[in-house]
Amino acid sequence: MSKFKSEFMNIMLERGFYNQCTNEEGFDTYLYECEKAGKPAVGYLGSDPTGDSLHVGHIVPLMMLRWFQKCGHKPLTLVGGATARIGDPSGKDKLRPFLSEETLAQNIVGLKKSFSKFLKFGDGATDAMMVDNWDWFKDINYLAFLRDIGTYYSVNRMLTMDSVKSRLEREQPMSFLEFNYMLLQGYDFCELYNKYGCRAQIAGADQWGNITSGTELGRRRHNVELFGFTSPIITDSSGKKMGKSEGNAVWINEEKLPSYDYYQYFRNIGDAEVKMCLSIYTDLPMSEVNRLSALQDKEINEAKKILAFEATKICRGLEAAQAAQQTAVQTFEQGISGGDLPTVDCAVGTGILDAFLTLGFVASKGEARRLIKQAGLKLNDKVITDENYKLSAGDVVDGKIKLSQGKKKHGLVILK
Repeated sequence: MSKFKSEFMNIMLERGFYNQCTNEEGFDTYLYECEKAGKPAVGYLGSDPTGDSLHVGHIVPLMMLRWFQKCGHKPLTLVGGATARIGDPSGKDKLRPFLSEETLAQNIVGLKKSFSKFLKFGDGATDAMMVDNWDWFKDINYLAFLRDIGTYYSVNRMLTMDSVKSRLEREQPMSFLEFNYMLLQGYDFCELYNKYGCRAQIAGADQWGNITSGTELGRRRHNVELFGFTSPIITDSSGKKMGKSEGNAVWINEEKLPSYDYYQYFRNIGDAEVKMCLSIYTDLPMSEVNRLSALQDKEINEAKKILAFEATKICRGLEAAQAAQQTAVQTFEQGISGGDLPTVDCAVGTGILDAFLTLGFVASKGEARRLIKQAGLKLNDKVITDENYKLSAGDVVDGKIKLSQGKKKHGLVILK
């Protein structure tokens, strides 16, 4: 029997998205009444344009917003063109570096591309919209803001927020600039309510303090109840945050990461994470998720293949998912070099360390040397023992050279 009245809340609970809500019953009733009336609720997810792509660590609240839209509601994606000029102090030990206007503009374009992979944008009642808080902050007078907004905030209360409290407990300096961040995010929430009737903010658990900053401002300044809804911070069985692969972010935009590498990230997750990842990173019905996650021993690899394909299909499209799947089959099951493997051009005589560095498989020549000593690097499936080895025409097989790091990371070199 369903716990909630609204479709969205039941999906969130069943699939493992639900962590915390400012008013569970009130939010559920609000959504249910909107669903029953056929009138979309409006909710938003914010992201500061500090980079030109989101990564897998950002996907959890983004998938929540995707389900929000599937349930007949309207998602807003807020890019913080203004707040990025300060930087969210949550989980940080120091002030973020300041970005140029050109970089911010470029990053906003990249974030729109990331959002568009998961949401349908357009002019329809439930189509997503992207807004930029720079549009309302750029002309605000500082004294007027302090007078109109600052009076609703207690410094005593602000000091108890995790983003501030944890920094002070670690004796890390926090600038007054960063201290203002929660006021700006709270103002964002109220501005979105005033402009678009937005009454819900969806985010990760680390944003709880910033969210409640907005819900409290809405109650005290506008006499309206706004709702905050957060997801848990997703970690693997070892406690490591999802979204990192050997120290590198698993990027959403294909310019930052080949589709094959995105596919392989999900293909290589641990057995213990299969059900969680199928529930969160795919649209598969829970009946299928439960069936796949119940597989045991070698059969669990079939579930991982489906996970990798479905997750890649959402993020990169059907054709990219099929190409990545075919490459994986050719590389691992048929013993040939798949066509979607990362490929680079190198000159004859290029050193083996440089070749692996060019492919991006190692961060430095020192790392490559260490892996060679551990028998962790291969050339055409043969262990490399000589760190001074240079690529030659004799290494070419079917027009290319196959380089491998371990059993799961492969790339191609074409000699020029």
